[in-house]
Amino acid sequence: LGLLYAVLRVPVRLRDGLAAVTVFLSTLTPKFYFALTVTSSFISGLIFVFEWWHFRKYGTSFIEQVSVSHLRPLIGGAENSPPAPAAFSAGESETSRQNMPECKVWRNPLNLFRGAEYSRYMWVTGKEPLTYYDMNLSAQDHQTFFTCDTDALRPSDTVMQKAWRERNPQARIKAAHQALELNNDCATAYVLLAEEEATTIVDAEKYFKQALKAGEIIYRKSQNCHSQSPQHEAQLRRDTNVLVYVKRRLAMCARKLGRIREAVKMMRDLMKEFPLLSMLNIHENLLEALLELQAYADVQAVLAKYDDISLPKSAAICYTAALLKARAVSERFSPETASKRGLTTAEINAVEAIHRAVEFNPHVPKYLLEMKSLVLPPEHILKRGDSEAVAYAFFHLQHWKRIEGALNLLHCTWEGTFRMIPYPLEKGHLFYPYPSCTETADRELLPTFHEVSVYPQKELPFFIHFTAGLCSFSAMLALLTHQFPELMVVFAKACFGTLLSPFIFTMEHIDDLLLSSPWHQLALV
Repeated sequence: LGLLYAVLRVPVRLRDGLAAVTVFLSTLTPKFYFALTVTSSFISGLIFVFEWWHFRKYGTSFIEQVSVSHLRPLIGGAENSPPAPAAFSAGESETSRQNMPECKVWRNPLNLFRGAEYSRYMWVTGKEPLTYYDMNLSAQDHQTFFTCDTDALRPSDTVMQKAWRERNPQARIKAAHQALELNNDCATAYVLLAEEEATTIVDAEKYFKQALKAGEIIYRKSQNCHSQSPQHEAQLRRDTNVLVYVKRRLAMCARKLGRIREAVKMMRDLMKEFPLLSMLNIHENLLEALLELQAYADVQAVLAKYDDISLPKSAAICYTAALLKARAVSERFSPETASKRGLTTAEINAVEAIHRAVEFNPHVPKYLLEMKSLVLPPEHILKRGDSEAVAYAFFHLQHWKRIEGALNLLHCTWEGTFRMIPYPLEKGHLFYPYPSCTETADRELLPTFHEVSVYPQKELPFFIHFTAGLCSFSAMLALLTHQFPELMVVFAKACFGTLLSPFIFTMEHIDDLLLSSPWHQLALV
């Protein structure tokens, strides 16, 4: 009965508590309300700024991420929640990319030299142009290309096998010099020194010429005995990779030093000598060199061979094809004239080629039109991603500028592409749907000081709108409280009274019913 009496007295206590709250609120001064609104505005503003920063950096709302990752499991939500967008470690990244083949990372065919270009940029600006993930992928490529099971038979190759695994650049350079002391014809040691120790393209070319001389000797020896055992076949593959890599980099050195015709000849010879290595995309180096020579007929011949439906596309192929078609009409193209008389057949072909290129990689036009600033391209790119757009525009912007009117035609027509692509992107128009994983991969490949381009543009999360509205509303209340303190106090008391009066009335009604009930009398007895 005592317990029953205590339970029956709960509404009475609630009513008394609400009445006390009402009395407390009626005694508050204007200074309290001003401090309350200012504090609320400040805190909500901090939350808004943090939410905006997190969305710009990682692409999602921090509050939503925490609620999905931590709160949902506590309240029994689904366990298969989407992963957090934070940067992956190297091992996690590899696993995630194996599960998403459309986000395969490719070696940048026009990647710069670390010592002669990337390091000089870092010396001047103090910014690291390469991410750890990008350099880790390069280390894996070097181990794949330049090592094999027979390295233990030659001490210099054993040293180089360890050198490719070193994370410290100075340790790698020191190991390369040690390998040369053991064997003066160690081609991979010269390759490492050309890439990382040489501070100019001229010095890098000297190292690569020594690597070519040593690599050709080793390659001929491997050719003579490659059929003796599987180990010799593996050694031949490794020596072939070294030779192709050295010849390609020598051609790139010639291109950078202005010997463009020599570079074109070296690339053509390399493609004829090793036709099965088309996956290295040497034709993209050739396209860029031919564009520099303004040999547009030769560029068209290369495109006719490689712009095939059975071969993987790239921004270099799609945008170079668009550039050639734009070249035929861009000089005389005028938007006003075209709107009056309509587009000619050649203009329609040029516009369709631009739409095709933009659908493949929608990030490129902003770099070509200089609406976004460029950074040094990474050593690896993601096709159709921002990293590929940076790499393409870095080398090809000059070719678009050289053709009069080409950028004007691109500026007038590129945004029309998005009217033809279905939304949401459940299917594409000319290509398969745009991958949804490119943003995460590009954030790992591109430096942190670069603002990654995102397609399609994500809508702002709810909590950014909410915190912005809360901050603005509380700031407005603070301003009104400061300007009209007495009026705002009356308004606040009226609002609180309106909100609490139904609860007080309900508690009083319940209390009257309980006092008149036989259960209350029984509890008193």
